[in-house]
Amino acid sequence: MNTEATTDGSAGILLVDDMEDNLIALEAALGSLNEPIVRARSGEEAMKALLRRPFALVLLDIRMPGMDGFETAANIKRLDQTKDVPIIFLTGADDDSGYAFRGYATGAADYLTKPFDPWVLRAKVSVFLDLYRKNQQLERLLTRGQADAGELSSRLAALEEQLIDSPDVPALRAQVRELRQLVSGGRLS
Repeated sequence: MNTEATTDGSAGILLVDDMEDNLIALEAALGSLNEPIVRARSGEEAMKALLRRPFALVLLDIRMPGMDGFETAANIKRLDQTKDVPIIFLTGADDDSGYAFRGYATGAADYLTKPFDPWVLRAKVSVFLDLYRKNQQLERLLTRGQADAGELSSRLAALEEQLIDSPDVPALRAQVRELRQLVSGGRLS
């Protein structure tokens, strides 16, 4: 699945490599995950893609002309909008052994050598996709909790006002029951 934008809220995977064959291999390995995949052929393209939409993770080649993978990763980690996007570095097996250290120092979450094992890559990517989904779920729950707390606070203030002005006991009891329902996790209608 190769797409620039999705409407279902899934974040997807950003593949960054200057070699077409590598992008095709990555897409083949990850296609069964049924997540949107976006390609970038350079660090500059990757940065533009990251600023256009959210991603669950970035698979980033180290050796590229222009902005290499290390520079791209540093730019990703520097921006508030993208700093939390995990990066898996990909590089050739014959590359400098210091690349792994430099990759982790730049903020990579993982590091794989090419040629990669598609099963291992898929497993690692699946973990990051699950983490992304769980974070999204936590953010939704936090937002809902904050909205409920705000509603509870305003309803309690209104109840205090009613107690001062005119104590209509049956109406106050009904409001207290609704507030208890809100506090116990039930939604108000």
